[in-house]
Amino acid sequence: MKSKVVRVVLATIAVAIFFASYLHRGPAVFAQSRGAVAITRLYPGADGQSHVEHVDLKFVAAPGATGVEESEHVKAAAAYVVRLAPGFYDGWHNADKRRYVLPMSGRAEIEVAGGEKITLEPGHLVLAEDLTGKGHTFRVLGSEDWVALFVDFQP
Repeated sequence: MKSKVVRVVLATIAVAIFFASYLHRGPAVFAQSRGAVAITRLYPGADGQSHVEHVDLKFVAAPGATGVEESEHVKAAAAYVVRLAPGFYDGWHNADKRRYVLPMSGRAEIEVAGGEKITLEPGHLVLAEDLTGKGHTFRVLGSEDWVALFVDFQP
């Protein structure tokens, strides 16, 4: 029972931080049309390399609430905040769990197969699923700490 309560609290905190990051951008975000919300997906290809694709998050109407939409629900195993120092570098590695990564401050860069690089800044949602293969590199750019919310999925 206690474990379930902890997971619910962590998931609630994760959602609150996600929405707070959008509020930080200012009211103009909410004034725009209800367009697509893009996420970056890291995934293993048949070639044994990690690849990137940009996909639109799918939404459905929330039950009982007009004007509210929800993405697919995922069961979270853990949610936590990671802070990495400027200059941090992690060579080729895989995600150790399927997870959402939501940067909250600073800038970082992921490199995948073929030298493709993706910059991670606040509000850039990443779905890390490259659990096998060569993986990706990660580096913190600039002179600020990179801070992100990690939400690990239940297996």
